[in-house]
Amino acid sequence: MLITREVLKELIMESLAELGGSGRIIDVCKLIWEKYETELRRSGDIFYTWQYDLRWAGQELRKEGKIGLETRRGPWILCSGN
Repeated sequence: MLITREVLKELIMESLAELGGSGRIIDVCKLIWEKYETELRRSGDIFYTWQYDLRWAGQELRKEGKIGLETRRGPWILCSGN
């Protein structure tokens, strides 16, 4: 699998579900790294920017209403119905 920004959105949703519906960004990053390190390493330039791109993907998911925040710097939370 080639990791892209769009794929990172899916991985965030998957990771939050695995974390019980919410998680700090660091916990999401750790889980993605543990499960997809090989794919990240094979995905070209995104290997060097994936944590920045993950934050971009999280922002997009918030705009789409798929995740929310408890506080400005709080954990990401899956929204109802996701």
